[in-house]
Amino acid sequence: MSEAAELPPVPEQARDVFGDRYADAVRYAELLAEAGVKRGLIGPREVPRLWERHLLNCAVLSEVVPEGVTVCDVGSGAGLPGIPLALVRDDLKITLLEPLLRRTNFLTEVVELLGLDHVTVVRGRAEEVMGKMPPVHVVTARAVAPLDRLATWGVPLLRPYGEMLALKGDTAEEELKAATVALSKLGAEGTSIVHVGQGVVDPLSTVVRVEVGESPGGVRFAAKRAKAARTGRTRRRRG
Repeated sequence: MSEAAELPPVPEQARDVFGDRYADAVRYAELLAEAGVKRGLIGPREVPRLWERHLLNCAVLSEVVPEGVTVCDVGSGAGLPGIPLALVRDDLKITLLEPLLRRTNFLTEVVELLGLDHVTVVRGRAEEVMGKMPPVHVVTARAVAPLDRLATWGVPLLRPYGEMLALKGDTAEEELKAATVALSKLGAEGTSIVHVGQGVVDPLSTVVRVEVGESPGGVRFAAKRAKAARTGRTRRRRG
């Protein structure tokens, strides 16, 4: 029996959530269950709960993403939450940022296969692309790192007054408390915990929202960002 055969029936909620992209969502689930497992991007035990725990859990993040903004999904891995978000929101410009080649290869194949023209795959670490990639309105992440460490990677990629939306589990409140000092140093001006997915997922998806002011990353990253921008301009002139 193949991994794909372990996929559970598609929940009824998926039709409402993914709408016109329902067939693409089903194909993505199949790709995760087949190639995703074979390439070690997800564990075989995750296949039976792909819909509730992964696709729908990530898709409902769209409830708190503003319209028409740019998004960077940090440490995108197998495309979670970036690809489910892209399937339900074609008004967004999404970058899937991932350092590992085998994962970016998979992401590129999925993006091309599903015709996600508003999605770009970039191989690299967050700290490497700062200043090379245009700052974004929203940074998303899921299961990448504890909040304090995640913020040091994600917040500096934001535009002034942007926000980081991190999908977290039961530890959200503890992580937010532990990260208070680090977030303040990174220029955070507001934090909150939001629950999304009413009527779609149970339990609800938990999102930690970090809103920044005019200096994303704080003083420490302002000089680094300016230096990266200068270096970029110099390279373009030489080119």
